[in-house]
Amino acid sequence: MQITTRQWIIGGFIAAVAVFGLYYPVGMLLTHKIDDNIAYEAPPVEGGASRAVAMAAALVKREVEVNGWVANDPFFQPGSMLDNMPNFQLGIIHSLGRFGFELVDQLGRTRGSSQTDSDLQEAAGLLQYSGTKWFFDFSTSLLPTVRSEEQYMKAYRALTNYNTRLSQGRAIFERRSDNLLSLMDRIAIDLGSSSAALDRRINEGSSLWFDDQSDDLFYSVKGQAYAYYLILRELKQDYANVMRDRELTGTWDQMLESFASAAVLHPLVVINGKPDGLLLPNHLASMGFHILRARAQIREISNILLK
Repeated sequence: MQITTRQWIIGGFIAAVAVFGLYYPVGMLLTHKIDDNIAYEAPPVEGGASRAVAMAAALVKREVEVNGWVANDPFFQPGSMLDNMPNFQLGIIHSLGRFGFELVDQLGRTRGSSQTDSDLQEAAGLLQYSGTKWFFDFSTSLLPTVRSEEQYMKAYRALTNYNTRLSQGRAIFERRSDNLLSLMDRIAIDLGSSSAALDRRINEGSSLWFDDQSDDLFYSVKGQAYAYYLILRELKQDYANVMRDRELTGTWDQMLESFASAAVLHPLVVINGKPDGLLLPNHLASMGFHILRARAQIREISNILLK
């Protein structure tokens, strides 16, 4: 039986409906995952290796290889239609990048020494790489480029190499209170920037009927808070001597609770309602409250470390 042009057109239309009506929605459902498990554990470390470094490496590998990195998915993949998951992942990498810088500048070098650890320096640089790079970036070049996943997995290997050398006594991880103080101050500054961004979005978007940018910022800050929670939870073990000597355990745990409260916020729909509204909530304000509380508790910890 000969197929007419009209039948070809109808068949093509049905195929297009199948692709856009099933491929993307089903693919999005299968791809989407906000992995905010605050009980997540990194593989155990040996010897004098750092639990916080192990956690940073484990988070990179989990988001890239286990959950699948989606922030750079091209238009023909279902992940390109997602926004909450990629922003959550980018928030995680943001915090890990900040931690990486502090490892290079403070924790991974001897006091007064200008020498930096090569693995830590490599990891810190790679974690600054854009999370949205695919095989091609036509905005800069027609030639292939390096994907985000490749750079982040290089950072994973560099962190793992450093921790292995640390366990063998061939690397440095300073466990002094002044190093911890510097790290906490930098995290507080970072949280201040996030708090300001939340406040700005509330002021600009709460008057709109629907703010389509609020969920992007919400999940970015959520990912940031989640990564900081896990890193700081492990740093409590790395700096057990400081926790004991400065009697920091109670205050530290309160700070962790604030980060955890921000990390597990998961509204069905992120709403940027008026702060004094009667009907609609403001999830950005809720996130901002926990972030500001965590920041205030970090400042309290810093004051204790200064004494």
